[in-house]
Amino acid sequence: MTADYSHLTHIKSLDELALYELIPTIVWIFDLDRHGWWWGNEAALTFWGLNSVDELVNKDLSGDTQGARDRMLQTFELAAKNGISIDPWTTYPNGKAKTLYMLHKAVLIGPERHRAIIAYVNEQVELGETPENLLLVEAMRYTTVLVSTFTFSGEIVIENPAATEAYKHIIPQQLSDDKNAFTARFEHPEEGIKRLKEATEKRVGRWTHMMRTSAGLRQHTLDIRITRHPLTAEFLILVTEYDVSELHQALDAANHAQIELKKQAHFDAITGLPSLHYLQQHAGDYLAKAKRQNQQIAIMFLDLDGFKSVNDSWGHDAGDQVLQQVAQRFTHILRQSDQLARIGGDEFVIMIDDLKDRADVETIAQKLIDELKAPIDFTFSNNETKQVKIGVSIGISFFPDHGSTLDDLVKVADRAMYDVKRQGKNNYSLAKFVLL
Repeated sequence: MTADYSHLTHIKSLDELALYELIPTIVWIFDLDRHGWWWGNEAALTFWGLNSVDELVNKDLSGDTQGARDRMLQTFELAAKNGISIDPWTTYPNGKAKTLYMLHKAVLIGPERHRAIIAYVNEQVELGETPENLLLVEAMRYTTVLVSTFTFSGEIVIENPAATEAYKHIIPQQLSDDKNAFTARFEHPEEGIKRLKEATEKRVGRWTHMMRTSAGLRQHTLDIRITRHPLTAEFLILVTEYDVSELHQALDAANHAQIELKKQAHFDAITGLPSLHYLQQHAGDYLAKAKRQNQQIAIMFLDLDGFKSVNDSWGHDAGDQVLQQVAQRFTHILRQSDQLARIGGDEFVIMIDDLKDRADVETIAQKLIDELKAPIDFTFSNNETKQVKIGVSIGISFFPDHGSTLDDLVKVADRAMYDVKRQGKNNYSLAKFVLL
């Protein structure tokens, strides 16, 4: 999307600069699209050790790095957004570093409406004589961490190029009355209002929010502190923003993977039913409750009759469809409190809790058998549909008569189920012995 600079002043020709000659401090105009000076006053020529504006305009800047060009563009964007920017700027007249506090005004120049900066020297400082300070200023300009300072009312005082780039789409002059430069950065401005209030009251804090950056919504951790302007001593809000989107995405992905692994361990991927492992983890609570309240629990072991021929004749995809429909039919028969689990292959286990009468379990078993009397449909990849008929053999054990653990009860029910298989299948059998 092309940026809109229609709100900027357009200086059509050098003839409009006559009054600028009267300014005694350094003023120059830099053309970003040509990457060179367009004009400078007498004080600017003296600063650069030049004799004429032509020498300034023709000054060779081919050796400038891309970083220097990007920095100039970021300064223009900041000034275009805020009306004016004030920040330290290091220049190298005669090869020696000089750091100036510059006022930058964004304008358009010439008939081509080139993007340009009018630079006014606000104050010359001697940071260059203390290299560590100069390095700190340069580091702040080149870091990818977003650094901004705001007034207590949320208006920008100064920000580094990374912050300018991140929020270049937010133009303070275009904000509604209920927003300021600080709150407009938040996906939810009401969060920004709260942060601004807490920052001024608590003086320090760290919070993570979704922010409206030029790259889209990003998750940033905001380190907010109160500082003072080094020149005016005004209290300001210093905000350092770290983009933690990838970190949180990685954490979310790891958490999701953990949930999926846990789900795979506890739930059957084909039918969506709990696994035997899941049932084992929760059975202890049910058995302990039944023991305390002197109640019975029934364990039903189910093995499908004729299922192997479905896989052998039609393939595993057909078998999976049959298992899914069997699970749905069984679930329809059972109460919500009953626990149905697929333990592998064509075998299922059902735990009937809070059992009042063993005859109730026999009623449930017969309903499960009857439910499978209707044929089951499955569909091939070419949309061809087939029907199969299968049955179910069921063995039933009871707590506490046939064991005190789920494993023991399942083994006894499994043996009862094999009695059904030997006697003709598609029926149920109550356990008649205790596991030794």
